[in-house]
Amino acid sequence: MTFLGMPVTAPRGVGHLRGDEPFPAAARKALADSQLRLNLQHATTTIRGKSGRVIAELPDWQELRDAGSALKTETMARLPELLEQLEERVTAAGGVVHWAADAVEANEIVTSLVKQTGEQRVIKVKSMATQEIGLNEALEAAGIQPVETDLAELIVQLGNDKPSHILVPAIHRNRAEIREIFLREMPGVDPALTDDPPVLAAAARRYLRETFLSARVAVSGANFAIAETGTLAVVESEGNGRMCLTLPDTLITVMGIEKIVPQWSDLEVFLQLLPRASTGERMNPYTSMWHGVTPGDGPQDFHLVLLDNGRSAVLSDEIGRQALHCIRCSACLNVCPVYERTGGHAYGSVYPGPIGAVLSPQLTGVDDNASLPYASSLCGACFDACPVKIDIPSILVHLRDEAPHPRTEKAAMRAAAYTMDHPRLYERAQHAAKLAKYAGKRLPPPLNGWTASRDLPTPPDETFRDWWRGR
Repeated sequence: MTFLGMPVTAPRGVGHLRGDEPFPAAARKALADSQLRLNLQHATTTIRGKSGRVIAELPDWQELRDAGSALKTETMARLPELLEQLEERVTAAGGVVHWAADAVEANEIVTSLVKQTGEQRVIKVKSMATQEIGLNEALEAAGIQPVETDLAELIVQLGNDKPSHILVPAIHRNRAEIREIFLREMPGVDPALTDDPPVLAAAARRYLRETFLSARVAVSGANFAIAETGTLAVVESEGNGRMCLTLPDTLITVMGIEKIVPQWSDLEVFLQLLPRASTGERMNPYTSMWHGVTPGDGPQDFHLVLLDNGRSAVLSDEIGRQALHCIRCSACLNVCPVYERTGGHAYGSVYPGPIGAVLSPQLTGVDDNASLPYASSLCGACFDACPVKIDIPSILVHLRDEAPHPRTEKAAMRAAAYTMDHPRLYERAQHAAKLAKYAGKRLPPPLNGWTASRDLPTPPDETFRDWWRGR
């Protein structure tokens, strides 16, 4: 039996939470790609504008944010009992609940369930959790073909690429690039295919239609799970989710344990916050909900896999646990000046941007993602945009303190702390700092780490203490 709740981080060697290189090195390569930066700027600017307009329509937006934050805080405080309640309700409705401590166990569970059906192909609804654990790779290794049905995920899959955005995985691709991918990888595509968006969407629809009608097994994620009723919910904008959740005989849902909400009425808050903050829509075009198994209607075999994979470790951190409040809207990515210039691949994790910079290091252990908490200017735009008020800047500072530091930096910080703790010594240091203006805008080695990416501030001619005495 598996017991969740032990603060163990996600295992190495499986899934997509760790990059091949630290953020600064990956970001430097991304910044050199002018086409990437152009694609990102266009997409994020468009989404920001659309989202801002529909948010402005709600006079109680801030009250909704407060409600969403309070609900998430309550959920995290009651997580064990809510998960047990969810299991009880799902089981009573004819579903089967599986508990997965990590990515390895989750992949084994899903692969085993698919093998039991005898099928060699599954259709998938876009799911961050399955990307996180590397489910596609695990299925392929077992001789099972996963087919992504979300258009952006399909583009990424056909292009042998990785997603770079939580909401729009192919945000780094423009329509000309998508056309080339379809012509190269999509079976039966018209050689005269143009890069007109409706034409590209129609080509994907034709490609997927046969898959929808013939696949007997589907794998989904979940945006919300309601403990009170055992209901699961997925929101999406293309209708592919509705097809995957209703047509197959077997449905397997992989869900992070933090996606639970206590009561049905709680969806009233989140279904107003999520579409406005994510896609700039007043409501999601498709909100699909299912409740166990209904004889003669929809999948007749339903499995729910509850995934920990480091979430209990996040929950054990009093400051960092806010990251589990995330509803995957991507609002923080769309306002982040760092993400807009580097894109998602530089973060090395399926969770990019500001939320990835705080969530990924906690899921893996900070040492494995030590550069991500520094992938921010601490401007605070992410906090202002977050619909559930996650204080990402504070978590970033907290994780920077947790990250390993060079000995020289530790020594410098200890010296600074000692100086600030002794008023007379601090005053002398202030006067000595005036000499820095003769050093220019850069410090000499080995003190140049800080000024390598920023100018040294010019010290004032008069310190505050001197000014105060003069008054």
